[in-house]
Amino acid sequence: METKPYDVDTWRFLLKAFSGRVAKPEDVDSDAAVFALGDTENGRVIDMELPQPVIWWNDDEEIGAVVVQAEAHETDDGEVLEVLGLALPDGETAVAFLDDVDLVDDTDPVWRGLIDEVVGEDAYDDEDEDIDDEDNEVFDEDDDDQVS
Repeated sequence: METKPYDVDTWRFLLKAFSGRVAKPEDVDSDAAVFALGDTENGRVIDMELPQPVIWWNDDEEIGAVVVQAEAHETDDGEVLEVLGLALPDGETAVAFLDDVDLVDDTDPVWRGLIDEVVGEDAYDDEDEDIDDEDNEVFDEDDDDQVS
């Protein structure tokens, strides 16, 4: 799935979910889905509002992400795999198990901090750019002299 880099303020506008049915290989090939599972049975969509912010626990590391695809599949031995397609803030995608994520709200300070670590300050609007010193002068009201 092709995704765009996002931050804590833009993810809702930039990320599209793959939902409504189980993905096929053609969906992955056309960048509509993150994954398509083969060799499984009884695939179904997990009832979850998408896209959904999560904290992904990958090798004991916390990673901020957004779920854009959620499916459950059964293996040959009857084990149910709940699999998620994740959009990462740098525009990459990943696949994770539902058991390896914490569902959070986009106001969660840990999630916001994890996203900010990846995208950095430069990802935000021009509002946060440095102000030119000439535009940042302060004058003393009493004598109209510039104050340093």
